[in-house]
Amino acid sequence: MDIVLMGAPGAGKGTQASRLESVLGFKHISTGDVLRAEIASGSELGQQIAQVIDGGDLISDEMMVSILKNVVSGTDKSIIFDGFPRTVAQAEMLNKMLTQLGRKLGKAIEIALPEEEAVKRLSSRKQCKLPGGEVKQIGPDFTLADCQAQGGKIFTRPDDTPEHIRHRFAVYHQQTEPVIRFYRSTGLYAEVNGNAEPQQVFEELLAVLKK
Repeated sequence: MDIVLMGAPGAGKGTQASRLESVLGFKHISTGDVLRAEIASGSELGQQIAQVIDGGDLISDEMMVSILKNVVSGTDKSIIFDGFPRTVAQAEMLNKMLTQLGRKLGKAIEIALPEEEAVKRLSSRKQCKLPGGEVKQIGPDFTLADCQAQGGKIFTRPDDTPEHIRHRFAVYHQQTEPVIRFYRSTGLYAEVNGNAEPQQVFEELLAVLKK
């Protein structure tokens, strides 16, 4: 069973998806990680993606689906889609892609978080770029001390400034909230409270997936 994990910027989708991956044996596909890998490759496509993301916007549906299809077709595991779909058009394209690959979506779960709390979280968020190029989120599982011990460099993502965060929320409200209504209509939608301790959010997610 493949699942979609939704939520506004800062809701903790990546953190929870990684935990679910380790517990359930799913494959976590983070669109952010996939896109950053393409950017890091230095390809022409990566350069185009960087310009769009650094401006706080979303890349085209066709480009995103094409990139994801290559990743999805390379695994037999159930998948957690993190950061996709973000529009109704993408949701419809995802259904079509999964059908073509003989897969099926089982749940679409939103981690709900108030905007002000999300802005506060993102504004203080830090990341670490390790000498080999790998990027890790600073948090409970990888601390500032871990970054320094491995010779990494601390940085703030270009799209984590308050101005970019507000812009991302404007995009979210306009394009992504309709996705929630779309999945409500299919009966696949579920919601958990993201304004709680990570362990509590995780337990709520597990409860939803066991239903």
